Amino acid sequence: MKLDLIPQIKHTDKNNFFLLAGPCAIEDEDMALRIAEKVCSITDKLGIPYIFKGSFKKANRSRIDSFTGIGDEKALKILRKVSETFQVPTVTDIHEVSDANLAAQYVDVLQIPAFLVRQTDLVVAAAQTGKVVNLKKGQFMSPESMQHAVKKVTDSNNQQVMLTDRGTMFGYQDMIVDFRGIPTMRQYAPTVLDVTHSLQQPNQSSGVTGGRPEMIETIARAGVVNKVDGLFIETHFDPANAKSDGANMLDLQYLENLLTRLVKIRKLVASLE
Repeated sequence: MKLDLIPQIKHTDKNNFFLLAGPCAIEDEDMALRIAEKVCSITDKLGIPYIFKGSFKKANRSRIDSFTGIGDEKALKILRKVSETFQVPTVTDIHEVSDANLAAQYVDVLQIPAFLVRQTDLVVAAAQTGKVVNLKKGQFMSPESMQHAVKKVTDSNNQQVMLTDRGTMFGYQDMIVDFRGIPTMRQYAPTVLDVTHSLQQPNQSSGVTGGRPEMIETIARAGVVNKVDGLFIETHFDPANAKSDGANMLDLQYLENLLTRLVKIRKLVASLE
């Protein structure tokens, strides 16, 4: 994948990691624009290539009464408005073959969720749109097995593909990041570390996923030290009241200091090459 081919991507000459960040789900227009404005300001200041992230719908929920979205086209139009307002590319996840062409009309990167990355028809449908495809490693899959998911995209005449590690299941209620997977997956495609989902604690008896946001910097630092190409961080100005995944999101007020430290670590690692 060539990062500078993503529409409206900035700062590709700064030798920084790139960043996919935003809320778990699009809740309304004001929240999306508020988060995007803040993250754009930070990434412009630090010279970080940035892609705004927001799910237009949430299909994988523990309970039937969980928040799933505000309406597909309504949310996708908000993602387009974010892109037009701040001149920034956007990414959203898709869950069904029919989502691919719909979402491709509004966003620049199509993300395949970890639970669905072995679904060949879905991966191929995303690839055939010509958009960048972000394949999230299944929690049940080895890093080596992701080469086959990448090949599904490239065999569909699309070279714009990246991989994202979001942890591996460790027991019933914890995720673990095996950092040996980063150099392995980088052999197949640029590799992103999903910091916040790696800290989820799924399968809670309440039916609401838990998390350990206090460990966000620990995981992010380790990813940067191990030369990850990009970072994925879900962030919200009020995680406690977010409608999805609030338990593991980063409070937006802490993002600038975190990224500032990570950029310094990136420069140090580069200086040792």
